[in-house]
Amino acid sequence: MADDDDAYLSPPVQRAARLLRHIADGDAVTNMARTARALDINRTTLLRLLRTLEAERFIEPRGGEIGGWRIGLGLIGLAAQAFFSEDLVQVAVPVLTRLAETLELSAHLGVLDEREVVYVVRRTPNRTFASNIRVGSRLPAHAANMGRIILAHMPAEQVARLYAGVPMAATTAHTAITPAQLRARLDEDRASGLAWSDGYYESGISSVAAAILDATGAPAAALNVSGQSAQFEPAERRAQIGQAVAAAADEISRRLGWHAVRQPGLAA
Repeated sequence: MADDDDAYLSPPVQRAARLLRHIADGDAVTNMARTARALDINRTTLLRLLRTLEAERFIEPRGGEIGGWRIGLGLIGLAAQAFFSEDLVQVAVPVLTRLAETLELSAHLGVLDEREVVYVVRRTPNRTFASNIRVGSRLPAHAANMGRIILAHMPAEQVARLYAGVPMAATTAHTAITPAQLRARLDEDRASGLAWSDGYYESGISSVAAAILDATGAPAAALNVSGQSAQFEPAERRAQIGQAVAAAADEISRRLGWHAVRQPGLAA
């Protein structure tokens, strides 16, 4: 039976996995011949593996005079999502379900993947209008308010590196399309504690997002609710929605190990 199982193994995938473990163990592949010998592969194969893994963001250049490679953010992010996603989703689903039914708005959970926010949970109320966003949908983080609120809770220098030299497409006239505009928008979102959108991404649709924080206070994800703009009026209703979204984000964050006090207020 073991021999039959071995017939289904993929040698290229095994070589890639061995190379990743080798780099993770401390070999930065600064000497191609030495690493090729250690992995029992030729240098051409090693080079192809390195380029492929870099393209997938599983490894990245170390930079500096020494050079070489290190484990990349793509692999780190994948591992991190695998580590916390089950707990995150299990914790978030009942909270989002309750939020959607209480507010009569669609509720979503999203995580950041480089410069995109990926929708991983969607809960809708039993009403005529519901969000057409689907699980797995990807939206540009600089334009979508779940992405904005996650970015707003990241160090400014990390956000600057993420968008350095990267064009930011406009989805509406409200979209921040320069680093300065994005920084100003993120500062507003962080100061508010909530990222509001009144037709910022789609005309006639309003939404509000809050960050979900992990035990260290870093943004692990975000949640939002969305609906027709009229559903966010009048001002008392808007305030109620903001408070409910902030409370839901706090509840999920605390279940993930965050114990601080969210600052500052909830003003739109």
